[in-house]
Amino acid sequence: MDLPGDRGEDIDVSSPHEAYADAPALRHEIHQVLALGAERDGRRPRTAGAPSIDAATDSATRSATPSATAERAWLLRRAALMDRMALKDPDPGPAEAAAQTAGQLVLHDRRHHHLAAGPHRPDTVALPRDRRLYVRQEYAAWVAAGRPGAA
Repeated sequence: MDLPGDRGEDIDVSSPHEAYADAPALRHEIHQVLALGAERDGRRPRTAGAPSIDAATDSATRSATPSATAERAWLLRRAALMDRMALKDPDPGPAEAAAQTAGQLVLHDRRHHHLAAGPHRPDTVALPRDRRLYVRQEYAAWVAAGRPGAA
């Protein structure tokens, strides 16, 4: 049974073009997300002089634990990257990967609701297609907040 808001009709977010207008080039972002993942997993030490991936600059993230903030920055950037790649490729594989990584961000934000920045809260996102809209909302808010946690 569909509930109001579950069909994506009430989720009013920026278009992908608007949400990702200030995003780095795909190739650059792929390298950055891979590097953040390696730092996150301990496969690569943080580069000397580089900002920590858990650096927080806005009031919403200052109250979060560094590990939750760092994890969210990585999840958000990875989900946005996968969404952008899926928008360029009409095959179902990239869309499924984008929905999966978006779902991981939604689950993280449900546990750490204070990190979510947009008007549509993660606990209202039910359908996979709406999770990608949530990623766009959160990416736009993250950029507007000065990219807290970005390396």
